[in-house]
Amino acid sequence: MNRTGGRGARRPWPSRCALVFSAPLAAVSLVGAPAVAADLVLNIPAKSRKEALIDLGVQAGISLGGVSNCTGRAPALKGGMSLRKALETLTTGGGCDFQIVDRFTVRIVDAPPVVVRAALSEPEVEAPVEVDRVVVSATKRAAPLNAAPGGVSVVPGERLRELDAVDTTGVSLRTAGFLTTNLGAARNKIMLRGLSDGAFTGRTQQTVGTYLDDIPLTYNAPDPDLRLIDVEQVEVLRGPQGTLYGGGSLSGIYRIVTRRPVLGEWSLETRAVAAATESGSPSRKVEAVLNAPLAGDRAALRLAAFDDVDGGYVDDVNLRLSNVDRTTRRGGRVAVTARLNEAWSLDLSAALQDLASTDTQYTTPSLGGQRRANQVRETHGNRFREAALNINGAGNWGQFASSSGFVRHRFTSRYDATAAVERVSETAVDLGMFDEGSDVRLWVEDMTWTSPSDRRLTWLLGIYGLVGEERGRGELRGSTSRQTLRLYYDETRVDRRREGALYGETTWAMGNGWSASAGARAFSNRVRTVSSVIAPSPGRSRDFDKTADFSDVSTKLSIQKTLDGGGMVYALTSEGYRSGGFNSGGLTAPSASLDHFSPDHLRNYEIGASLRPLAGALVLRAALFHDVWRDIQTDQYLSSGLSYTANVGDARNTGLELEGLARLGARWQLQANALLNRPRMVRIAPSFASVKDAALPGVPDLSAGATLRYERPWRTRKLVLTADVGYVGRSRMTFDPRYSPEMGGYVTGRLGGQLRGDDWLLGLAVTNPANTSGDTFAYGNPFYFGQVRQVTPLRPRTWSVELSRAF
Repeated sequence: MNRTGGRGARRPWPSRCALVFSAPLAAVSLVGAPAVAADLVLNIPAKSRKEALIDLGVQAGISLGGVSNCTGRAPALKGGMSLRKALETLTTGGGCDFQIVDRFTVRIVDAPPVVVRAALSEPEVEAPVEVDRVVVSATKRAAPLNAAPGGVSVVPGERLRELDAVDTTGVSLRTAGFLTTNLGAARNKIMLRGLSDGAFTGRTQQTVGTYLDDIPLTYNAPDPDLRLIDVEQVEVLRGPQGTLYGGGSLSGIYRIVTRRPVLGEWSLETRAVAAATESGSPSRKVEAVLNAPLAGDRAALRLAAFDDVDGGYVDDVNLRLSNVDRTTRRGGRVAVTARLNEAWSLDLSAALQDLASTDTQYTTPSLGGQRRANQVRETHGNRFREAALNINGAGNWGQFASSSGFVRHRFTSRYDATAAVERVSETAVDLGMFDEGSDVRLWVEDMTWTSPSDRRLTWLLGIYGLVGEERGRGELRGSTSRQTLRLYYDETRVDRRREGALYGETTWAMGNGWSASAGARAFSNRVRTVSSVIAPSPGRSRDFDKTADFSDVSTKLSIQKTLDGGGMVYALTSEGYRSGGFNSGGLTAPSASLDHFSPDHLRNYEIGASLRPLAGALVLRAALFHDVWRDIQTDQYLSSGLSYTANVGDARNTGLELEGLARLGARWQLQANALLNRPRMVRIAPSFASVKDAALPGVPDLSAGATLRYERPWRTRKLVLTADVGYVGRSRMTFDPRYSPEMGGYVTGRLGGQLRGDDWLLGLAVTNPANTSGDTFAYGNPFYFGQVRQVTPLRPRTWSVELSRAF
């Protein structure tokens, strides 16, 4: 695959290897070195220039911005050619030209022609406009971002690296209405568009579908918080996506798009970061990415690896330990791409991550500072494995894509449960602990057939299947002497799920820029739960075995108009859903009203616009929405501290989300986002306390973020400065405000600077520069919830230095 740049001749691979292995790993990393020339194998039929450029971006694995600057019809491109030649063919005669900004990014600009320069050797070239990049397949049909109806955000990989956003939390400040809980790495839940079912993670399916490329990562588990290494971009679709993605996408999709292997290129890219947290222990990150050709230019291998340590900052005064909440994260990803012929390609990939936390990160305010007093360390372990096979083909008949995947996710947690044991023990207790763990396996197949994009009527047909199994265990033990532990509760549970679906979307171009779309998904799910509970007196031992089937049709309708200058306006309605399930836990059997929970459903009504005033110097996206959420599923805790799931009632949320990017001259760029909404309960189920004006937990009426970026050449180098700020408004932990104080209402951010050379980078940054404490959305320990005030503060002020190098 061709990646055009301008650094001149590169050293032969063997001599570069010698340099690599003679340097310490901590002294090398990535700054986007240009690639050697290699031919692409293209199959793009004759169509409008705009659509042909989008196809080129997909087939070449690059991001194209500004495709709306081209007009007219482009000729067909088939066979092998360089990227530059393909761009020249598609832009000639279309009133536009191209700039190859870096090896992953091309900008389409208005004529007259502009001299093309490599981004690193000619630093005066401006950074690409992020909100005009190609959304490769989050909508399962490639489209430029400013032409995608609905709440869609894209954060490019180069921005993630620039801001050191290496996990889900790092993404949250850069997209409107994107919030997460703060229980700790790999324990969190993602919330979009002000829709939250609570902080707890139990039997409910997630409200936000999390994907690595085209494979779902979870069903009802917490977000595995995969390390964002070697990422092309992160895509966020807000609002229900039940038509394309099915259950578990009730409030949207969070999708990590990885960089694919580059054909015909050898490269090594590495990076190291060291950090110091005030009143905490040090942290570090080390990563490396290798790209190697296989079988000449017809196949390639890409390997990414990382090893991180996040130092702790919470002290436990009872255990007499400092900085107890240390987290390590190790793993990597390997991918092989093969071009089978001019029309077909194959991608085989695997990812793994092992994460371990030595303790949780909540504090007890009455003790002062970052302190708490527990009887036991609350550890967490998380092991994630994924393998995927993607087959893609294209021709005059359209495009075919098949994504097959296997996911295994194992996680365990321990909690101080002394208070729970004291309530059921007949004698004095000095120690209690609750251990829970799950082993989740998912097998997934998703196939789509898409019509050629140059027709007036376009369509997509898909078939989806999922087979899942979760084996879990929860064990409550306590003792009167720290040498002997007595069993008070033990549940072994197996959940088996099968899901099948047929889905499709079609779009009709009506003329004068108007088009209408319709989609539907017919699905059928089966859930079987088998449980065995051992609960000595005063509990009751028992067995449980039940099966339930769920089926329905989810729909989507939209109408949109393309505006002159590349903008659009739209109106849509869409649906999301989650299937029901069973409760089997507790010291005694659940009552007839609580031994199961019903499906919930969300209907979204939305109007929005994407505008590009001031000749594209300002890009705005806005959406006004109204959501109706019925029979909300929520994970809650019994008085014993054990969890169950119930339907809490109905809610409404009306809001406005805004995203914008402004170029403030040649060197300054401002990107901002905000969500203003009012998520409120309108009906409370009889099993819950009736509370006037109850709100959805953990989602404030206002959240916002902004990034200011400055870039200028400095001799043969480039200086980049960034300032990041985010605000999270006030909310409460639970549906019932009587049982939790207000939280949120804090501002945080990051200041950073980078000095970049042709193949190296040196950076310095400070996170949470004002050393804000705050109280983030996290419950701490469920066995003390409502008894002891627990606060999960932001990480204290942290300084970091980064060194990176490319070979």
